[in-house]
Amino acid sequence: QVQLVESGGGLVQAGGSLKLSCTVRGIIFSIYTMGWYRQAPGKQRELVANITRLGSTDYADSVKGRFTISRDNAKNTVYLQMNSLKPEDTAVYYCNRGRPRPFDYWGQGTQVTVSS
Repeated sequence: QVQLVESGGGLVQAGGSLKLSCTVRGIIFSIYTMGWYRQAPGKQRELVANITRLGSTDYADSVKGRFTISRDNAKNTVYLQMNSLKPEDTAVYYCNRGRPRPFDYWGQGTQVTVSS
């Protein structure tokens, strides 16, 4: 059973930064593409950042140039550095397998709130 534990969220002013972490257990982490997703109130969950097992990354247009995804295979952890945050980045952030599709199981997520 995969376990996904996200942390690092919080309340920040617009223009500020946060770094999210996600520790993954129950799978051979290093072989999987991983992703960060977010879900804002009333909206569908969306993939915002994706990192392959070899470290290639891609981003949703809405976060490109502001967010950076990285991974540490020795620690079974994936990170999301978020800079120049905007109020529209407010959402619950989740990590999961990236493309082509996430695992069926989701962690509890971590809330990010950006005030204007």
